[in-house]
Amino acid sequence: MMGLGDLVQKAVYLGIGVASYAGEKASAKLGELRSQFQILADEMVERGEMTSEEARRFVDEMVNKAQQQAVEAPETPRPTEPRRIEIVTDDDEPAKADPSDVGQMRQQVMDLQEELKRLRRDQ
Repeated sequence: MMGLGDLVQKAVYLGIGVASYAGEKASAKLGELRSQFQILADEMVERGEMTSEEARRFVDEMVNKAQQQAVEAPETPRPTEPRRIEIVTDDDEPAKADPSDVGQMRQQVMDLQEELKRLRRDQ
């Protein structure tokens, strides 16, 4: 049977392993970003849009910004349950409208009816 000390030791090793794995993944992603920024900067240097010193500073600044955003970005909370979707059919009651909107809509309908009557008479 496993003792409490062995269990704690394995939990510590698991935590260290997870932290190490996360560090390796982050390092790999930053390496990919750096290489993509470097390619972009090299193309800009070739076109004469910036000097090699400006390109180096550009790559460093972009990588630093990416690191800062990764550190500062708060984790978005995951919903505890799926989002509810309401299905509306023609049989459902229409949503209650603002009374001021209803008056405006009635006036528009009346204006359109008058316009329709006028157009029919003119034909």
